Amino acid sequence: MKKELGIFVLLVLVCAAIGIKDPGYLAGANLQNQLRLIGLYGIFSIGMGLVIITGGIDLSVGSLFALQGVLLSMMLRDWHWAWPAAVLAVIVGTMVLGAGHGFLITRVRLQPFIVTLCGLLIYRGAARFVANDEAKGFGTGGYGMLRDLATGSVLGVPMPFLLLVGVAVVMWVVLHRSVYGRYLFAVGRNEDAARYSGINSRRIIASAYVVSAALTGVSGILIAFYTNSISPSGHGSFFELYGIAAAVLGGCSLRGGEGSVLGIVIGTAVLQMIQNLVNLLGIESSLNFAVMGAVILMGVLVDQVLVQRRKNRPAKT
Repeated sequence: MKKELGIFVLLVLVCAAIGIKDPGYLAGANLQNQLRLIGLYGIFSIGMGLVIITGGIDLSVGSLFALQGVLLSMMLRDWHWAWPAAVLAVIVGTMVLGAGHGFLITRVRLQPFIVTLCGLLIYRGAARFVANDEAKGFGTGGYGMLRDLATGSVLGVPMPFLLLVGVAVVMWVVLHRSVYGRYLFAVGRNEDAARYSGINSRRIIASAYVVSAALTGVSGILIAFYTNSISPSGHGSFFELYGIAAAVLGGCSLRGGEGSVLGIVIGTAVLQMIQNLVNLLGIESSLNFAVMGAVILMGVLVDQVLVQRRKNRPAKT
């Protein structure tokens, strides 16, 4: 809980800095847009956090956004599928790819970094091939409820943020109040010890990639309709870094075995607010990736310091 409190204090400080720099920025339409972005990024960041808790990583998220975005557009506009069928196909498809990652990592024993790096390249190339390297979109109307989920709001609260709240509540119960969640943490801390204690560590790790892929599918659909334009060569580029940065900033250790859903959600909010502060300070937008890199580095350094302190702490007698 100390990590969550610390990151919440950081969020308050960043919001205060933004409020001082531009008092009107955190009001009205600007605040609504920030909540929308937090919702869009927070959903897949939670999935990334689950993978990181197991001691893994997923670098393929951005390319998955591009592939599922062009396929969704083609299903709806070119093939004239009903939108529920298209949405179901996209989410199931991403889950199948997530299961493939899990199989290669747990059964073939390949490193998560290599598996998902190859996924990054394969899915981006597939998106460009399927779309003939042409931008896809959804037009300006139609698709009713599906479009409302990405661009609509309820009582002034954006739908993506409400969806994030719902996903966060469900995943909080799964991660922090279920046997499955305890198994995830156990595998992340020490896979061998977890296996010797009777936990099917391979199944637990593989399932984390499937759940992460499902959340990526949901978030990718929302982001596709939010942007309303999917360039297969650039859509979703480096979005995996947003997920990693939000999870690490929210208290997930890249060593595995640590993290919380609340921390990831707050980390997502902090990351969005930091980028706004960078813009308000007049810093070039091209430095956004540098900011994310600094955030990840800061999170890793803090984790390293905490680990060393725990190791150096005298044992209680």
